[in-house]
Amino acid sequence: MNFLFKHFRCCGLLLLLCLLATGVGAETMYVSDMLKLTLRTGPSTENKILAVIESGQQLALLEPGREWSRVRLPAQHKNLTVQAAELLEENKELKAENEKLRAEFETNAKEMHKTRTDYEALKAEAAEFLTLKSKYESAATRLAEQTARVQKLEEQLGELEMSSYIKWFLAGSGVLIVGFLIGFSTKRQRRRPALV
Repeated sequence: MNFLFKHFRCCGLLLLLCLLATGVGAETMYVSDMLKLTLRTGPSTENKILAVIESGQQLALLEPGREWSRVRLPAQHKNLTVQAAELLEENKELKAENEKLRAEFETNAKEMHKTRTDYEALKAEAAEFLTLKSKYESAATRLAEQTARVQKLEEQLGELEMSSYIKWFLAGSGVLIVGFLIGFSTKRQRRRPALV
């Protein structure tokens, strides 16, 4: 039982090392007997299983070890090469997209700075406008009060002028009546001596 576990561990290490190999000085080997071994990401049963290898499958031995060996599957190497090319192309596209987004970000940052500057200017103008509005409202209130006083004074002036006209009219009428009475009285006195 102990030998079998050690044998499986050795095969698992071998498969793990095969996967992580770079291909330098690789020796082609084959799994013998009808065994199924797990190819893992690292030299431990705790590492993730990448594939199950059967007897007779070709492997490239990269680093031999006592319990674990580093190996590479030929088909997997081709798949990884294709994936690497696809990832490089995707990386290129992502870099182009990143540059585009960076340019948009810089444009948006400039626009945001301009908007913030415009906002601050508008805020200052609004504060000035509010001050002017307050002054205008205060002046409008004083103007309304002054207008009311002027109207009241004009009414009083009108009443005084009317009173003055009435006094002059009465004085003139009084003078006219007194003159009429004096004239009438004088005329009457003149007629009397003639009668006598």
